[in-house]
Amino acid sequence: MKIISDLHVHSRFSMACSSKITVLGIEQASVQKGINLVGTGDLTHPEWLKELKENLEPAEPGLFKVKGSPGGTRFILSGEVSTVFNKDGKQRRIHHLMLLPSFEAAYAVNERLSKHGDLMSDGRPQLSMSAAELVEEIFNSEADAFVLPAHAWTPYFGVFGALTGFDSMKEAYEDQEKHIHALESGLSSDPAMNWRLSMIDKYSIISNSDMHSLDKLGREANIFDVESGKLSYKSITGAMKEKGSGVLKSTIEFYPEEGKYHYDGHRQCGFSVDPEKSQLKKCPVCARSLVIGVLHRINDLADRPPGFVPKGAVPFVKLVPLREVIANATRKGVYSVAVGRTYSDLISSIGTELDILMNANDEDIAAIAGPEISQAIANMRNGNITIKPGYAGVFGEIDLLNRTKREDGTAGQRSLFTSGNK
Repeated sequence: MKIISDLHVHSRFSMACSSKITVLGIEQASVQKGINLVGTGDLTHPEWLKELKENLEPAEPGLFKVKGSPGGTRFILSGEVSTVFNKDGKQRRIHHLMLLPSFEAAYAVNERLSKHGDLMSDGRPQLSMSAAELVEEIFNSEADAFVLPAHAWTPYFGVFGALTGFDSMKEAYEDQEKHIHALESGLSSDPAMNWRLSMIDKYSIISNSDMHSLDKLGREANIFDVESGKLSYKSITGAMKEKGSGVLKSTIEFYPEEGKYHYDGHRQCGFSVDPEKSQLKKCPVCARSLVIGVLHRINDLADRPPGFVPKGAVPFVKLVPLREVIANATRKGVYSVAVGRTYSDLISSIGTELDILMNANDEDIAAIAGPEISQAIANMRNGNITIKPGYAGVFGEIDLLNRTKREDGTAGQRSLFTSGNK
């Protein structure tokens, strides 16, 4: 049984998140996107947790569904927290994702975490405790908890980030590293980039949207193959814990170049640089420090060459969200009426967003949305696209029809489909 999951989302109680994110809203977006299993997000926030408790009921062991809903969307209790602490003379700000099997576990964990910060302040609270202390507190409350570093490479909040991170998981989590079995690659890196570090081989690499609005749901996701009748909290967390079990079949990825921390750069001056071509540390416009991006940081820590594929690596596919595909092909705004109409026509005629992006026939897409959108999806699938990489908080600019050319004269990326068996 194929389960497509997005385990890291947020609610309207998180800073800079849409007010439209409700339990029913998440369910509706999941159906439209083709997500079977979705995180609740923000389980540490008392008001959101109350809303979850009122709207969800038990389904399979450790999983939940919307009360009275005939739909098949399943929820898993999840939340992101930020730990702020000093170590080795440096302030560290690390984000972590946690999954819990029950509301009782959520209340118990929240009671402990409330001693380290104000849980009402934000759906992703800031806690004055180390990464190791966080994991210890969580597992002292719930033995079946699952904790992992969120968006592991982002400069400001990633466990390996250039500004506040560490050079290894052990340095970050100390004796509690024994409880860490996975990491979230984040939008600005993909599994192939992570494969270059042998120290990551022991961890499952997963991908989630970290959505702040419903339309971003599923922009990254995980595909599990669970034995029929065996879906549960433990079957999902167990698949990530037991790397190599074959239950985690693949991940769905953003093009990492499109992520907003891929290259080095300085947002205020509009300057970015490929770290593989220049080792600039200062902005040539204003002489301030550049934000060191994910590619640079991976190059610094990697002990393998680009293209290395470790044994048993989980395959992945790189996609571009459907609204963005339509907007790019038609040169209209992502949230314009015209793009919304085409998006709705495709969904109502063909199926879910992920099915359209990965499986739909070119001719069927063209018949509904026109040849340019069909060609844009084909190019995305083949990796025949052009991207101006993102940097310092600025998303990359993607060109699915290659209307622009790269400065080096090339017009595309490597293939969309990358297999760990190759």
